[in-house]
Amino acid sequence: MKNLIIIIIVSLVTLLNAQEKIKNVYVTIYNSDLGVVREIREFDLPKDVSEVKVTGVAERIDPTSVHINFEGNVIEQNYQYDLISLFKILQKYIDNDIDLISDKELISGKLLSVSSNSIVIQKKDGGLLLLPDLNKYHISVKSLPKGLITKPTLIWTLNSNKQGKQDVELSYQTSGMNWHAEYVAVLDKDDKQMDLNSWVSIENNSGATYENAILKLVAGDINRIQPMPKSVEYDMMERAAAPMISEKEFFEYHIYNLQKPTTINNNEIKQISLFEASKINIQKKYIYKSSIYGNSQDISVYIDFINSKNNQLGIPLPSGKIRLNKSDGSSIEFIGEDIINHTPKDEKITLKAGNSFDLKAEESTKEQKRISSNVMENTYEIKLRNHKNEDVIIQVEKFLGTNWEVISSNFKYDKKDGSTITFQIPVKKDKEEIINLKVRYINQ
Repeated sequence: MKNLIIIIIVSLVTLLNAQEKIKNVYVTIYNSDLGVVREIREFDLPKDVSEVKVTGVAERIDPTSVHINFEGNVIEQNYQYDLISLFKILQKYIDNDIDLISDKELISGKLLSVSSNSIVIQKKDGGLLLLPDLNKYHISVKSLPKGLITKPTLIWTLNSNKQGKQDVELSYQTSGMNWHAEYVAVLDKDDKQMDLNSWVSIENNSGATYENAILKLVAGDINRIQPMPKSVEYDMMERAAAPMISEKEFFEYHIYNLQKPTTINNNEIKQISLFEASKINIQKKYIYKSSIYGNSQDISVYIDFINSKNNQLGIPLPSGKIRLNKSDGSSIEFIGEDIINHTPKDEKITLKAGNSFDLKAEESTKEQKRISSNVMENTYEIKLRNHKNEDVIIQVEKFLGTNWEVISSNFKYDKKDGSTITFQIPVKKDKEEIINLKVRYINQ
């Protein structure tokens, strides 16, 4: 039925809005499917009680969040969202006459039933006509049924203290708006420094366009009760030039302010440059995360850096995906990706790039010995092999569980937490190192 063309012969007075002009638009977007819209609209209102119809609000507005501020008081508010569609028009025409028009015939009758792809009509002679396929017909009805509107509409009953033009402040929450940060890093040839660019991607599926809006982005985890369903549809992407974005602390969150107005179209992803930083000092690490059970695993490659002013950063970094790249001398190649969590300034960030091709670990439990009914001693062996053309240091994180005591180890270790110890093992190129570890467990 989506391919049908419906012809509506309308004898209807259209909805009349109070004369209004949108003067200012402010949009705050959270990274949790939430937007807060604040508009300053100029209305020409009579004194005392009048009804005002306000269009142009988001289709996914939360009507319970609407707040109005003007020189007077609000008596009543209604939100109408029964939008015109082919199916809704036909639903309201059940038990009424309609016309079906094709190239060959005109069929008139009473509509008895309608579904997503078929209708049932009672013809003038009393016979029933079942049409499972309506693609070859146009449908004609006499008028637009009452209660259907072309746009979501707020209807206010206002009691104004004065007659004439005045500013009315409208604010509301809507779902269908989101934003997230994306980062692109390029490591230098020695893996000692990197350049980092960040963009914010703004998704607007709220059902409204916000023209020349003052935009704010809030980073942080806010608590919400029964969040509204998320939408994943979008039609277009726009990458904006790089207007400046400023940042400030707000409550327990951080706000990023776009320095000039921007238009946020419905069903659009807009990308805006957040920052660019170069020559950030980094440290590449090789980490093997062992298991209490012992097995063979890959050795992972991690990139560490400090989000500090001395390291060309020192700004709150919103959560987002970071893509890691490296130049091979002639081109830039992708080497992995990870997620940056919300990170305040002066904190360390650790990113996993992937697994090393030339470093391997092999782990086994060599002996399990029962000392008594509640005491066990396990002997572990971890082999680290380096097939690279350079010496490396491999960090080994050995998970031991609970109620343990290290009896012996041929390498120095540090206690990371109550269940894990760590080793820093130098392994020369084309060589192997073996950790021998004996641990006693006491069941209490």
